[in-house]
Amino acid sequence: MDSVVIEIRAGEGGADAKNLVTWLLEAYFAVADRKRLTYELVDQRPGFVSVIFRGSKVRHVFHGEAGGHRVQRVPPSEKRGRVHTSTVTVAVLETSHDKTQQLDLSEVDIKTTRGSGPGGQHRNTTDSCVIATHRPTGVSVRIDLKSQHQSRAVALDVLAARIAQGERETASRGRNEDRKKQIGCGMRSDKIRTYRQQDDQVVDHVTGKTWKLKKWLRGDW
Repeated sequence: MDSVVIEIRAGEGGADAKNLVTWLLEAYFAVADRKRLTYELVDQRPGFVSVIFRGSKVRHVFHGEAGGHRVQRVPPSEKRGRVHTSTVTVAVLETSHDKTQQLDLSEVDIKTTRGSGPGGQHRNTTDSCVIATHRPTGVSVRIDLKSQHQSRAVALDVLAARIAQGERETASRGRNEDRKKQIGCGMRSDKIRTYRQQDDQVVDHVTGKTWKLKKWLRGDW
């Protein structure tokens, strides 16, 4: 079964950009449900989420999502009805067992810490969260699942995917190292797609395709 890791990170826009991380994630959950994909939230912090999506053609579903996403809307906290522009950035990392097997575990540092997500009292009193760091590249991942064993396995998968992504970018004529080229800088001018709440429009700046925003958020794309 194919799988990808989607990482969504707040860019410009302060508190609303952080809110938009969840907003975009819910749209991805909606399209996953429509396409009969499975998903698992593996890390969540203020302004950042990481999710694994699995299923047939999952790479095709999310292949166009990497980059900067610009949202124009009236935030819930806006008292005067003004439209704000905020951004989030998305990375799409392909995972595979082959990549993980190629990792030299002697070069990987593993740390464990208390889990912080949902899962009951037991989870929050055991070292279920795993932080894996690849010393040669400095790439690090944090995975927070219900058990340390599960977190460790997923952390190595994601670490291998990030390292592979960085190698591809380095080999492609001076692109920024690791994931920076893919996820963008988070500036308002760095965008692959714009969502305009005021006129219910989504515009993809790569393909030129447009959707109704409400339709897009329901996963109908």
